Amino acid sequence: MSTISVFDVLGPNMIGPSSSHTAGACAIALLARKMINGTLTEAEFTLYGSFAKTYRGHGTDRALVGGILGFQTDDPRIRDAFSIAEQQGVAIRFRVNTEETEIYPNTVDIRLKTAEGKRLCVRGESIGGGKMRIVRINGVPVDFSGEYSTMIVRQQDKPGVIAHITGCLGENDINIAFLKLYREEKGLTAYSIVESDETLTPDIADRILQNRFVDDVMLIQV
Repeated sequence: MSTISVFDVLGPNMIGPSSSHTAGACAIALLARKMINGTLTEAEFTLYGSFAKTYRGHGTDRALVGGILGFQTDDPRIRDAFSIAEQQGVAIRFRVNTEETEIYPNTVDIRLKTAEGKRLCVRGESIGGGKMRIVRINGVPVDFSGEYSTMIVRQQDKPGVIAHITGCLGENDINIAFLKLYREEKGLTAYSIVESDETLTPDIADRILQNRFVDDVMLIQV
């Protein structure tokens, strides 16, 4: 049986007129920023559906920039996000895609680049009430909300990798709430998404990285 929280009705604490177009957008961008380490130098946003039509009027653009700068949805600095990004040396670009219509209305692709040469592309959907979900990482379909502490493992789709990940978590007494595997196709790049209501520490990530088929581990703490 599904339930509705009073916060789903009233919406989150936020800066901006719309929980979907501002709070949800900021939450997507903030989660994307948490997924990439280093000094951010570039951020490109491609907007779809209603995001593409109303992003200036509803403050979606400022919310997205605020999110990649690390601002929470209720941070008053969101109003000045563009000038703060300029001060920090972060180049910002926006693109509008009106050709793809078979897509969730409030969707954004975020491409990030760091001074250290890291790149990340994330697709997020703002699903109402300030809530969101990540549905693609570097072109691979995924599905998680960031409501739990999350470990994202980029790996080669080889036997034994999942057992290695769960073994490392078990050794550290980490209870897994959800574990999902997503992959391009058999034998290629895959992502294991581990969600837990416990703290996922960097030492666990380092242990997981010892497997030769694990390419990267991203941690998102709640």
